[in-house]
Amino acid sequence: MRISEHWLREWVAVPEATSELAERLTMAGLEVDAVETAAPAFSDVVVGEITECEQHPDAERLRVCQVNDGTDEPKTVVCGAPNAVAGLKAPFARVGARLPEAMKIKAAKLRGIKSFGMLCAARELGLSEESAGLMALPAEAPVGADLRDWLDLDDPVIEVELTPNRSDCLSMAGVAREVGVLTRNPVAVPAIEEVPATTEATLGVTLESPADCPRYCGRVVHGVNTQAPTPTWLAERLRRAGIRPLGIVVDITNYLMLELGQPMHAFDLAMLVGGIRVRQARPGERLELLNGDTVSLGADTLVIADEQKPVALAGVMGGQATAVSDGTTDIFLEAAFFAPAAIAGRAREYGLHTDSSHRFERGVDPERCREAMERATALLLAHAGGEPGPVTEAVDAVHLPQERRVTVRPTRVNALLGTAIDEEAMRETLTRLGMVPEEKGEHWEIVAPSWRFDIAREVDLIEEIARIHGYDRLPSRRTALPASIPPESESRVTLARIRSLLVDRGYQEAITYSFVSEGLQSALDPEHTPLALANPLSSDMGVMRSSLWPGLIGAVIHNQNRQMARVRLFEAGLRFRGTLEDLEQTPVVAGVVTGSAHVQHWADASRPVDFFDIKGDVEALITLASPQRRCHFRPESHPALHPGQAARVYLDDRPIGWVGALHPQQARDLDLDKGVYLFELEQSAFQDRSLPAFQPISRYPAIRRDLAVVVAESVTAESVRECISKAAGQSLQSLQLFDVYRGKGVQDGCKSLAMGLIVQDYSRTLTDEEVDRIQQDVIRALGESLGAELRE
Repeated sequence: MRISEHWLREWVAVPEATSELAERLTMAGLEVDAVETAAPAFSDVVVGEITECEQHPDAERLRVCQVNDGTDEPKTVVCGAPNAVAGLKAPFARVGARLPEAMKIKAAKLRGIKSFGMLCAARELGLSEESAGLMALPAEAPVGADLRDWLDLDDPVIEVELTPNRSDCLSMAGVAREVGVLTRNPVAVPAIEEVPATTEATLGVTLESPADCPRYCGRVVHGVNTQAPTPTWLAERLRRAGIRPLGIVVDITNYLMLELGQPMHAFDLAMLVGGIRVRQARPGERLELLNGDTVSLGADTLVIADEQKPVALAGVMGGQATAVSDGTTDIFLEAAFFAPAAIAGRAREYGLHTDSSHRFERGVDPERCREAMERATALLLAHAGGEPGPVTEAVDAVHLPQERRVTVRPTRVNALLGTAIDEEAMRETLTRLGMVPEEKGEHWEIVAPSWRFDIAREVDLIEEIARIHGYDRLPSRRTALPASIPPESESRVTLARIRSLLVDRGYQEAITYSFVSEGLQSALDPEHTPLALANPLSSDMGVMRSSLWPGLIGAVIHNQNRQMARVRLFEAGLRFRGTLEDLEQTPVVAGVVTGSAHVQHWADASRPVDFFDIKGDVEALITLASPQRRCHFRPESHPALHPGQAARVYLDDRPIGWVGALHPQQARDLDLDKGVYLFELEQSAFQDRSLPAFQPISRYPAIRRDLAVVVAESVTAESVRECISKAAGQSLQSLQLFDVYRGKGVQDGCKSLAMGLIVQDYSRTLTDEEVDRIQQDVIRALGESLGAELRE
C-alpha cells in the first residue's frame, strides 16, 4: 500500500516529520518499507504552452514549436513528440534545468535550428514508465508555474508492507483511522451523501451463489461522457498509489478502492443482456478479460454474468466485451462483497494478480458497498455528467459475516504484557479503533467492527492495545518462574541425535515442501492416493506428499542440473496419507544418495555408491535406536524401487520402512543418469529403545570357529545368521560374516559364505568336545534348513 502523506493530512493530523510518522506506523505493525517523494528530483521545469507548431524543414519527424514559459519572450523548441500541437500545455524544461538521472538541459542545434529548452514527456520526469508523447497538462494549468509546486511533487509517498490480516489498512480511510489512534487526533471522514435518482432505470440482480456473494449493489447511469478528462488531483493520487490513469470512469472506481477500500467495476450497459447474475461458472464457459487473455472458467469460479454469458471474474477482473470504451454513454456500476474464501487463489489460478483480488481475498468491509456507490456516483456526475438511477441492492443476510462479540479482561492485558496501562487508556484505544467496550463485571465485551476480520479472541484485543501502546515501550523483564530443565527420556532417541548421525555419515539435511507434484507423487507412491489441495501454490505443488521421496528426488534433480554429481541428502518430516476427514500424519526420516561412495581422494579408487552403502546407513540408524532389538531386511516389492535391490525394513516383526535403488524406469523418466538409492523409516522406531544394561565380562576364554558354507544364491546371509544363532544356543556370543565368495570351486547358482563364530560360557571353560558338538549342530541345522554344505 502506497500512501500519499499530503492526502493523508486531509484526513488526520500527522507528525510534522515524515520519519516520525514512518516510525509510528512500523511500531504499530504497519511496516514501512520505503519513503520517497512523488517524483524524482528535477528543477527549473515549468508549465509551458505551445503557441505555434510548424513542421521542421529538414526532418519529417521533428516540429519547431514556440513555447510560452511565462516570460516575456517565447522560446523556440525543436520537438519530436507526435502530440505536439498549438494550444497544448506540457512540462517545459528551460535551459539550465536538471532532469532525473543528472541530465542537464542545454541550448542545442537540431538539423540547423536552435532549440532553447525541452518539452517533456512524463517518463523523462520520472512520472511514468511509458512515453507516448508529451505529458499533456490540463487547460487550467498556470503557464510559467513551477511544475513541482503546482503538482505537489515533493509529497512524501510512504510504502507500507501489510500482513494479510490487516486488509482494513488497504485504503486511505483505514490508514487514517490507524494514524488517528496513534496520534490521538480526530479523523475527518469525507461527507458522503445519498445521490438522488433522476431516472427510473435499473438492472435486476440475482444472487445464485449467496454464500460467495451475499451483497451486491448496482446502479445504472445514463449519459456519461466517458471521454471527459480525469481531474489532475485524482490522476495524481492514483499515480502515487501505483495505479495508471486509464479514463474517467475506471479512474473513479480505482479511486474509491484507494479511498474507502471498496473495489468497484463499471460495465458498458449496452453490452449487457438482461439482468446481472452472480453465479458459479458453467462447464465450457470462456471469458476474454480486460488484459486480452481468454480463460476457460473452472466450475468453482465465481463469475458476474448477464442472461447469456459471464462478463467478469468476480472480484478479480472484468471482461473485454462489456468494458467501458470511448463510445460508451450508459454504464452500470458495481460494488459488492465477496467472501474471501470464494476469491482466494482464483487470481493465481488464472495467472493473475489484481488490486481488486488482493483486497477481496483478504476481506473487504461488507457494510461499505452502498457508501462507495454513492461516493462514486457523486464523483462521476461532477466530472463526467450523467443521470443516475436508483441503487439496486441484493442481500442475503444469512451469509453475510455475522456479528462477533469478544471479551477482554483489563487485568489480563497488563498481566500478559507486563505493563501497567491505565484502563482508561485501554478504553480510548479500543474506542478509537471502532471497538467500544461494554463493561460486564470484571471483563469488557466488544463487538468486532465489520472491517476487522482478524478480531476473534481476547488475545487479538490484547495485541491491539499492545501495538497502539507501542511494542518498543513494552518492558523487558526476567521471567518470575524459576528455570527448569525438562526430563529427557533415555528410552527415546531425539531427532537431533538422528540428524547428527546422518551428518556424521556425510549427509546434508534438506527441507522440502509438503506440497508436491501429483505426477511425481503418483510415480513414487502409486499405492496411496494423495490428498489434493483446494488452493495450490502452483501446478507443481498440487497434492500433499504421502512420502518424503518426491521432495528429495526433486532436490537431486535440482543439484544434478547444476553439475553436482555426488548428492547425499536426508529430511525429517511428516508424510500425509488418507482423506481429509481421516488424515494420517506420520513423522518419518528419509534419505537419498547418488554419485560416488566417498569424496574423491588421491589414495582411494573412486567407486559409485551401491545398495549396501545405504543399507549400512540404515543399519547405523536402527542400531542407534534399538541396539538390543533385531533389524531385518526382507526382499519385497515396491513400485518405486528396483525389483532386485529393494528391501522392507523390519524392527523385530514390525515393518518400519523401505530401502533400495530407484526403479530404472523412474530414473529414465526423471532423466537421472546415475544410480539413486533411497530409504524412509518411521520415527516411531526411535521412541521405544531398550535401555543399556550392565553385563559382566566372562572370566573364561572365548573360542572362535570359522565355517565356510555353500548355499544357493537365493539364500540370504540373514537367514544363515538366524539358523546358526538358533542352533548354537546361548553359548554363541558373536557371529560375523567375513567373506562372500563366488567363482572357482563353487558351482554356478551358489555362493560361499564364511562365518566367524565366537562361543563362550560365563560359568566354566568350554571343552573342545563341547565346541565341536556345537559346530556339528550348526552344520546339521544349516543342511536341513537351507541345504547348505561345507565348502572344501
